[in-house]
Amino acid sequence: MTGTIIEIHIAPASAAPTQSVAEAHVVPGRGIEGDRYYHTNGTFSEETHKADSEVTLIEAEKVAEFNGDYGTAFHHSDFRRNIVTRGIDLNGLEGKEFTIGGVRFLGHGLCEPCATLQKITDERILPGLVHKAGLRAEVLSEGMVRVGDTIESV
Repeated sequence: MTGTIIEIHIAPASAAPTQSVAEAHVVPGRGIEGDRYYHTNGTFSEETHKADSEVTLIEAEKVAEFNGDYGTAFHHSDFRRNIVTRGIDLNGLEGKEFTIGGVRFLGHGLCEPCATLQKITDERILPGLVHKAGLRAEVLSEGMVRVGDTIESV
C-alpha cells in the first residue's frame, strides 16, 4: 500500500490560517516543527502532550468526494490536516506503522471531523466526513518529510 504526499500544512496557532510548506521537520513527542500542536497551542492541546495527534493526514480524494457530494469548493488546507495524501487508504493505516520518505509514523486512529472544523467550514462536515476526515499519527523517528515523498505501510 503506497501513496504520495501532495501538500504539507502547518498553522502556528489554533485560530491561525494554515501555511503550505514544501517540507517539514518532524520530531517524536512533538510533531511538526512550527505547527500549533508542536507548540501545544492548538485547539485540542492539553497540558500533557498526546502522542496520537502529533501529525494529522487526509486523503485528497476524500476532499474531492466531499466537494462533489455537497457542491462545495474547499481546498485541502481548509480541513486543517497537516499532510495531504493521494493514492493511499489512510483508514487502512490505523494501528499500523508507515513511512513518509524515511520517517516512521504510527497511525493511532481516525481523525474524525469536529465541531471546531464544522464551525469554520460547513455544517455538513460532521455527517459528510465521518470516517473520511483522515488519520491521527504519532512520529516515531525524527526527520524531514517533503511534498512528493512516498507514504507506505511498513
